[in-house]
Amino acid sequence: MGFFNVIKNEVKAAVGYQQNFTSLLEAKDISRALNYMQDRSGFAEKALLEYKVENHEVMKRQDKAVYDKKGNFLRWQKRWKIPIPYQSFINEIALVFLYGRPVKWTQRSKGTDYAFEQYIKLLERLRFNANVREAKRVAGAEGTSAMLFHVFRNKEGKPDVLLNVLSKQNGDDIYLIKDQYKRMTAFAWGYYLNESGNRSIYHVDIYKDDTVYYCKRVSVGWEVKAIPNVIGKIPVILFEQELEHEGTQPMIHRVESMESTDADVNDRFANPAMVATAEVLNSLPKAEEEAKLFILKNGGKIEYLTWDQASQSKTNEYERLDKHILSKSFTPNIDFDNMKSLGNLSAKAIRKVMLLAVIKAEKRKETHDNYMNRTGNLLRAILGNVLDYQHKAEYEALQLGHEFQEPFGEDVSDILADISKQYNDGAMSRQTYVEMSYLIKDAKTEIERLKQEDLEAIAKQQELNRIDVFGGGE
Repeated sequence: MGFFNVIKNEVKAAVGYQQNFTSLLEAKDISRALNYMQDRSGFAEKALLEYKVENHEVMKRQDKAVYDKKGNFLRWQKRWKIPIPYQSFINEIALVFLYGRPVKWTQRSKGTDYAFEQYIKLLERLRFNANVREAKRVAGAEGTSAMLFHVFRNKEGKPDVLLNVLSKQNGDDIYLIKDQYKRMTAFAWGYYLNESGNRSIYHVDIYKDDTVYYCKRVSVGWEVKAIPNVIGKIPVILFEQELEHEGTQPMIHRVESMESTDADVNDRFANPAMVATAEVLNSLPKAEEEAKLFILKNGGKIEYLTWDQASQSKTNEYERLDKHILSKSFTPNIDFDNMKSLGNLSAKAIRKVMLLAVIKAEKRKETHDNYMNRTGNLLRAILGNVLDYQHKAEYEALQLGHEFQEPFGEDVSDILADISKQYNDGAMSRQTYVEMSYLIKDAKTEIERLKQEDLEAIAKQQELNRIDVFGGGE
């Protein structure tokens, strides 16, 4: 069947028969269907060459051949290769300021407590906080990553879901199609699996709103299995951005080249070297002798040649490049000495010191707000359409909110004092006051306790009033 499909598709292509993406999928012409999609692998591979230190340009330096005056080879002189992982440092700082603390989810609808509780449990079961950090880290290094939600039946025959982070460094190919409004209309995940005979076979899973195509490349054409998409949505959260170290690569390469060259120079000149006249050289002690006696003859002279330091201009260049690399990538200079001075500062003061990273995080929130909104919508669909169908209406009614939290926390004492003042002034309800207090871990339970205490106080007051009416009071 595959052979005849291939022949038919080749004939159509030869006569210029026009087919759209869906038609190619139905005809099992997966190779041409993938040509319709954007392949993010090439950019990711190029980005990883900059991100992984073993691939840096400085690693291509070759040892130097040393020859005598007659041109005879003597030895290889080592040339140092010192890559500096600026890229990963910049990426990790950006990650901490966006997802260093978990995203805070809130319920904005009424009568959906059960759905919200199940939503939070699903996030925990999927290890969402850890996976979203991994996806952001990959996006900062490669430019593109994806969180893929895969629904399946577990060993007990019940519907289940797992979360997989896709990245080029893990061997994943990412393909996609977007319409003119930048909405994703198709997504594909390419990967290799070792099958019978230890052969590595290429697979592609293609997702559309209504159908999932599981494709396997065979000797002739493709083997394709199409099943309905029970979720009703493309189960992917796609992370797209420019590299976190964007624009700094030439400066990083310059620093690495200077560091490597300076290491070579240090090997040659940093250790003291003896300078002596011929009269002294004839009287030098042997190297294995412990005591050394230098006998000078006929005005012989001996002294040590030392190399004190590099030129000031080179030192200034190092400092300028380091400053530009960090500042132009919106990365604060965080090291042990700098952090010691932050020990007694408040969260607000630390935020000012780390302003560059805060600016970058605020910029990222412009797109990651949409990613979190889509996450909420996608997981509600998975819960309502797959995992817990009997409560589908409640999941559809559930309205979610989210908030990115400060990486170093907040000045909670100042916040509590502020909300206490608003509560005492009558500008805030007690329920809102309880929900905003950092001292209360479970606002729902605390509100129930307060209501119970109010009922007990009213009952006690009624009992006292009853005693007074019948003359029991003083």
